Amino acid sequence: MNTSDIRGAAPTGPTTPGEDEFREAIATGDADDRGDETGGGRGTASRDTPERGEMELAERHALRRVQGLSTELTDITEVEYRTLRLERVVLIGVWTSGTQTEADNSLTELAALAETAGALVLEGVTQRRPKPDPATYIGKGKAVELRDIVEATGADTVICDGELTPGQLRQLEDVVKVKVIDRTALILDIFAQHARSSEGKAQVELAQLNYLLPRLRGWGDSLSRQAGGSGGGSGGGVGLRGPGETKIETDRRRINDRMAKLRRQLAHMRTARDVKRDVRRTREVPSVAIAGYTNAGKSSLLNRLTGAGVLVENALFATLDPTVRQARTPDGRGFTLSDTVGFVRHLPHQLVEAFRSTLEEVADSDLILHVVDGSHPDPEEQIRAVHEVFAEIDATDVPELIVVNKVDAAAPDTLKVLRSRYPDVVEVSARTGEGVSDLVAAVADALPELAHEVRALVPYSRGDLVAKAYEEGRVLSEEHTGEGTRLHAFVPELLAAKLGEFAPSTA
Repeated sequence: MNTSDIRGAAPTGPTTPGEDEFREAIATGDADDRGDETGGGRGTASRDTPERGEMELAERHALRRVQGLSTELTDITEVEYRTLRLERVVLIGVWTSGTQTEADNSLTELAALAETAGALVLEGVTQRRPKPDPATYIGKGKAVELRDIVEATGADTVICDGELTPGQLRQLEDVVKVKVIDRTALILDIFAQHARSSEGKAQVELAQLNYLLPRLRGWGDSLSRQAGGSGGGSGGGVGLRGPGETKIETDRRRINDRMAKLRRQLAHMRTARDVKRDVRRTREVPSVAIAGYTNAGKSSLLNRLTGAGVLVENALFATLDPTVRQARTPDGRGFTLSDTVGFVRHLPHQLVEAFRSTLEEVADSDLILHVVDGSHPDPEEQIRAVHEVFAEIDATDVPELIVVNKVDAAAPDTLKVLRSRYPDVVEVSARTGEGVSDLVAAVADALPELAHEVRALVPYSRGDLVAKAYEEGRVLSEEHTGEGTRLHAFVPELLAAKLGEFAPSTA
């Protein structure tokens, strides 16, 4: 396949040696790897037909929020019952350890998350504390200062760079008098906007309900509460017993019922995903998972290597649904290449649990291509954050190949530090194609070799076995003789048994 065949979101830079072989067989694909998991096939449309990634990007940009036209309720006690619509926001972060540069980088990332969600960031503030205040997260005095900043800027939302407890959330809202959300709620909102497949939507909804359940509140402080004790007793007595906050209990039951239903749905979807994965395991097809920090260029790299045409956008968590494509190394070995959801520092635990079935693509792979954004101010912190997620999903034992992307925009000093820290690092640019040939060679060297070596004289009437050897294995030599095709190859176990019938006699 030539570079001119790549359309849509795929890069348009020059090709490098090895790319054409790497993309071989992408056009035909495998029926087992289609559907929601694959992100759609390329089809046979002309070059002028937009790819799926282009159409998704156009759809995402078709509806944009207009600043200043909000119809939000002003009663902040009902904040959890409203759709999360961010407009003009002020950021606040508590710096408990590390350097000021690290704190600034974290707040810069929070600003990027807020902009991805559709907000206009007005101001950001960091505070140095030994630990967050248990009552208001930033302390009573700083909360009053934050209220003054909100009033001066006209902001309607405060975003905290951390996960707030229900008590911190409510007490901080009581002081600043505007809506307050934390980093977890912000990430969940982005995931809800970008999920496309039925599995992705169910996973995001489950994570949101997990987050919402402990943060439910009543519809105000005026509702009567159930009180025990006899007349005259503390907390009870005549006139003090009532029905209690039945509304919040009803909400809890509904949420628990919905969460149980979503877990059942995800269990069925997981079964379908496991069946597809078992088919590839039976055929002994090696799997390579592209993982890494969000916006590191994973989808762009997948497009560069396979021409998948998946959505590419300069935004955090642009793609959530996994995409699986078939590919071949230059020496003919077939394998699958899968793109996964991006990671971020302090990735919410609810998301890790909800997306566990999807993240298993990483844990069950034979090789992880860990993509790192070389143009980021602190790529080593990104690597540490990704490794923390690997540990949480039990993927630390999988062989890892670190790929530094965006080297065309990276600082030379940053690349030098990464080379010294990780000697086997591969430097590429998915936009220009620089270093892709080195990446292809590195992947070919890292893939496990098929364990079954066969030498067979296959009759011409069984040409299907020769075709399968090329499709599923690696053919070392082929010779056409008068009796049939003399074949020397490494193939999967099932195919080795069939070719074994035509093995030459050693007698």
